[in-house]
Amino acid sequence: MLTLTELKALLATPQRIVITTHHKPDGDAMGSSLGLYGYLIQKGHHVKVITPTDYPTFLHWMPNNADVIIFTEAQEQAAKLVDEASIIFCLDFNTLSRINELGELVRAAKATKVMIDHHLEPEDFDDYRHWDINACAAAQLVYDFIVNQLQDVDGINKDVASCLYTGIMTDSGSFRFPSATSEVYRIAADLIDLGAEHWKIHQLVYDNASENRIRFLGYCLSNKLEVIREYNTAIISVTKEELAKYQSATGDTEGVVNYALSINGIKLAALIIERTDKIKLSVRSTGDFPANEICKKYFNGGGHRNAAGGAAEKPLAEVVAEFKSILEEYKEQLLAS
Repeated sequence: MLTLTELKALLATPQRIVITTHHKPDGDAMGSSLGLYGYLIQKGHHVKVITPTDYPTFLHWMPNNADVIIFTEAQEQAAKLVDEASIIFCLDFNTLSRINELGELVRAAKATKVMIDHHLEPEDFDDYRHWDINACAAAQLVYDFIVNQLQDVDGINKDVASCLYTGIMTDSGSFRFPSATSEVYRIAADLIDLGAEHWKIHQLVYDNASENRIRFLGYCLSNKLEVIREYNTAIISVTKEELAKYQSATGDTEGVVNYALSINGIKLAALIIERTDKIKLSVRSTGDFPANEICKKYFNGGGHRNAAGGAAEKPLAEVVAEFKSILEEYKEQLLAS
């Protein structure tokens, strides 16, 4: 593994750098990526952000978003950039399968690979690792990397601050999750002092939905929500036909599962969606209930204790039935006060 001293020496001269993040990037993925991008271009590096797929339009306002390369839309260009890179930063993921076909290109690249992440069980593909499962967001770790490891707080301008604040705000559930510690609040305050307009960022992310997205949410809550009081669990399942009916775009399903979890007494919630190639699950929980254990054990996934995801290749109805059958195993924990 590379030492911090060796990495700092490498970054002391202009490098060809690629920053990438996980499939279907969320606010933390894009916030940490564009935040680090904004910092590195100030230092004279040649930097490109490459995402494996597209991402929600409510994140397109972020500084330097126009420079992002989407792998599925520019594969040859992206492959060339990865091959020529001297450093590749891998943000908000720790397993190369999370970046789809881009993963094998990164694995084969001769570049120094730097992982900045907060998820469990990292794959051993990196040369330098800034990793902390107690961090609320990858953006928090990018802030720490710049301020404490590189000791360059002056490198955080308004654009960088805005991106990093976005990542922390979204992955902490607007600072309401247990991971939003006093340290996180202090970092958020620093970012506001450095130019992040917190009120405006919240509005751009959370009050910027399309009409279709709002109608889709209403349909899910009125027609697709199933509350299983016997296990303090709520489930929303959606077919691909229903997604098509509401012209669902990337990001339109984000946060829907949280409405199910917000019901009084519910400790576990799942959004189970039929995509073109497989069934995707977003699972959320409260307290000490291990949503990540269910996803890892039964649905080829994982994540954080209270926020996890998985996938299955069975028909939607079978996946929903399987999820319900698992609840008996966890009944004692689900019913505990």
